[in-house]
Amino acid sequence: MTEEAMGQRTMRREPVAEEPDGPRWAEDALAAVWRRTRETEAQVGTRFPLYADPGTGVWRSTSKGSWTGGFWAGLLWLRALDSGAERDRQAAAVCTGRLAHWVGQDTATRGLIFWYGTALAAGPGDDGAAAQLRDRAARACLAAYDAERGLVPWGDAFGGPRLVARADAVPGLVPLLAGRGPDGADAASAQLTRQLTLSLSEHPPRPAWRAAPDGTWNACSEPAPGWSRTVPWLLLGVVDGLHCLGQQGLWEAAEGLVAPRLGAGVPLVPRAYDGRPDGPMDTSAAAIEAVALLKLAALLRAVGREEEAGPPGRRARRILHRLSTAHLSANGGLTASCYDADRGLAPCHELIWGDFFLAAGLAMLTGRTDPFAT
Repeated sequence: MTEEAMGQRTMRREPVAEEPDGPRWAEDALAAVWRRTRETEAQVGTRFPLYADPGTGVWRSTSKGSWTGGFWAGLLWLRALDSGAERDRQAAAVCTGRLAHWVGQDTATRGLIFWYGTALAAGPGDDGAAAQLRDRAARACLAAYDAERGLVPWGDAFGGPRLVARADAVPGLVPLLAGRGPDGADAASAQLTRQLTLSLSEHPPRPAWRAAPDGTWNACSEPAPGWSRTVPWLLLGVVDGLHCLGQQGLWEAAEGLVAPRLGAGVPLVPRAYDGRPDGPMDTSAAAIEAVALLKLAALLRAVGREEEAGPPGRRARRILHRLSTAHLSANGGLTASCYDADRGLAPCHELIWGDFFLAAGLAMLTGRTDPFAT
């Protein structure tokens, strides 16, 4: 994918969909998110926001960004593309440059960090620095690829065992690797295949598996099956795989992941763990799902399957409508997201990736970005 092509897609302005009651709610919600983004920027300065107290709106921040830093940079790029302001572009570029620390860190979340932190940077005024950083990260991830196990391991940058396959290692990493030529595309395909094979071997899908010395895989207890973000992360990886790799066999995986979401009575916003009705909600999972569904609908339309594109597109719009009208705080942040239910960490908070995916979904819905700009 060329930088020129990426920039052309990003600047596309034709709306892709409207809610029956009109698009005003989406415009209003996106304007609120941008107000919150400026407030967040003023709070954190040169640090990276992680999660915010739902009552005060005060952010817990990190100096290096952790695995979520790319979402803050991505949110700043989305704002810059919408506003067209040079100061916003400069703020996004500076933030992206501060992600460089993670190039050499042993973590598969470099996909999340460097894809979402750089993909939107292409366009008018781009000096190529983000693309160079993305290329460095892609080469580092490809060097970490374990051909025997068919994946870039989860890594030990955040502690714990290194040889783990996790659902949240797939999104971002697939398009990042796919941009590194045939070897990268092969690694991206293997990563996606390995994770789908492992996760979908159980119902509900199990998000994490640990490699054993004898070549087999053992189920990890955390996150447990029923985790709210398992299917959204997998679906996001699958639709990006369809787009970047062109593998027709991934259609079956996409359909299998989506079909259960389209049934009657499926909540638009899930609990942090399915089967724990008294547990916290996770609006961030809903926002991720909405983006993945909008991408899937766009792919279906692109191959002439317009009728099949309707249900996922409508569910995505309903999700975004619900988030925008029921879960935005007074200052424009996406509330009721759960960082880590198992540890009781930020169980009902505003999360930076929740804000990013909400903004990305709204930008797609209102025609500000093409579904595959990020």
